[in-house]
Amino acid sequence: MVTPYWTSPFAVTDLVDWGIIPTMIEGESRTSGKLLHKGPNGESECGLWKCTPGKWFCHVTRDEFCHFLKGRCTYVHESGEVIEITPDTAAFFPKDWKGVCTVHEEITKVYMIR
Repeated sequence: MVTPYWTSPFAVTDLVDWGIIPTMIEGESRTSGKLLHKGPNGESECGLWKCTPGKWFCHVTRDEFCHFLKGRCTYVHESGEVIEITPDTAAFFPKDWKGVCTVHEEITKVYMIR
């Protein structure tokens, strides 16, 4: 078995266009990324994700851990809790987390979904 890894996520340049966020409120956030690994039957995955500025409704459908490497954004949970994301922020969004995400400056994150 080969262990997938990147020594420098910033050096990953062959990103795939994953399209525009479908639940936009303002703007037109475009996403791109690259999978590092996808588990059997797609039940888990990890990779690199980029997103351009905009504002959208966010519904996390599976547990997701994120380490934000670059950019700024704000997540506001439907309860009113505000999470300010800056470079080097780590966050865990549990399944069924709902709220609004506003990307102020293009964000880059590494993530793990299960």
